[in-house]
Amino acid sequence: MILKKISNIYYGWLIVVALFLSMAIGIGTRQGFGIFIDIWESEWEVNVSSISLAASIGWLVNGLAAPIVGQLSDKYGPKIILIFSAITVSISSILIATSFNIITLSIYYGLLLSFATATGGPVGILLSKWFAKRRGVAMGAVMAGGSIGSLFFIPLLTFISLSFSWQLAWIIMGLFGFIVVVPLFILVLKNDPSDLKNIPTDTIGEFSSSDIEEGPLWVDEWSKAYSSKPMWQLSIGYFVCGITTASISVHFINWAISENISPSEAAFSFGVLSAVNGISVFCSGYFSDKFERRYILSMVYFVRGIAFLALLLLSGQLALWAFAIIGGLSWLATVPLTTALTSEIYGYKKLGSLVGLINMSHQIGGAGSVILFGIVFDYYGNYDLGLWVGVITLLIASIASFTINERKFSSRFYDKKANQLS
Repeated sequence: MILKKISNIYYGWLIVVALFLSMAIGIGTRQGFGIFIDIWESEWEVNVSSISLAASIGWLVNGLAAPIVGQLSDKYGPKIILIFSAITVSISSILIATSFNIITLSIYYGLLLSFATATGGPVGILLSKWFAKRRGVAMGAVMAGGSIGSLFFIPLLTFISLSFSWQLAWIIMGLFGFIVVVPLFILVLKNDPSDLKNIPTDTIGEFSSSDIEEGPLWVDEWSKAYSSKPMWQLSIGYFVCGITTASISVHFINWAISENISPSEAAFSFGVLSAVNGISVFCSGYFSDKFERRYILSMVYFVRGIAFLALLLLSGQLALWAFAIIGGLSWLATVPLTTALTSEIYGYKKLGSLVGLINMSHQIGGAGSVILFGIVFDYYGNYDLGLWVGVITLLIASIASFTINERKFSSRFYDKKANQLS
């Protein structure tokens, strides 16, 4: 028996649609930061390192906010947190349009917007409670929103910035959040399947009374998770993910300009990367429901390492498009895989806090890499040293992910009766 049908669609998929659009604006906004570096550099008469500092503050604040937002979600439920975050993101985007120097940019982007986009915890809670058998697919579909958001918004913002003004670009992002995302969150989001009325208690969509999940490492206090190896393996991988996504998000277009490639072509290539990623992130979620998620996660990091090598070993447009295709196969695919593994290894009671803490490691890595890449470029005139850091750390992340003992610790493979008998 199905939980509830709206035009024969499981209600959980409506939540996926709402979160998809939220990711489109949230990640689209953050991934689009690099579009404005060259413009701000000329208009405000600052160097790349100075602008990188504002971006780095944003990544760091986002990381420090993640466990706070996660704990609030554990306590009050993810719906109210996500609505408040969507409103703040929309307001912050419009405020960024009023920035006139690095300080104001650091306040509006680095503090307000970055704090409000630290929503990995509440998103992970919602999807884990609404999906079991197709959890990987659902999380992959939501993260595909980030890819589609980048595909749509980055070329659009580039066009608006070059044809009209960079201020108008940020105002449009804010209005999209107010008009589309906020109302949808209010109407659609439900904290738990039990929030829907007149639903039999023994039927919750993808779950049934015999499908209650449990695992040997499930925790009721987030601190206990850090006494086990998988939490550190997931955190190391996500730290590296932050290093490699943040550096490219902020510096990719400036790298392209340094290779005599126009900002428009660079933005278009990043749109292609996002289109490829929209497919790959969904496929990675689908296959992770069929096989062990650690294998897929390890492969994602390895493929991203090859993409970084392409930027080092090739040059000009060949490097640009090789990175767009190869990088697109891996870009946001780590998010649903890491979140799903965390929920299945450590359970749901403190999932918001745990996902928030792992996200914090991601953003701290990102904050450091944004500054590093800016300093490297200002000193050497290229990004080669930073790119080699990406290659080496991605290899480490691939190994850390591959060695997670998923069959021993994940609720997908845990046999409670067999363990009780033994």
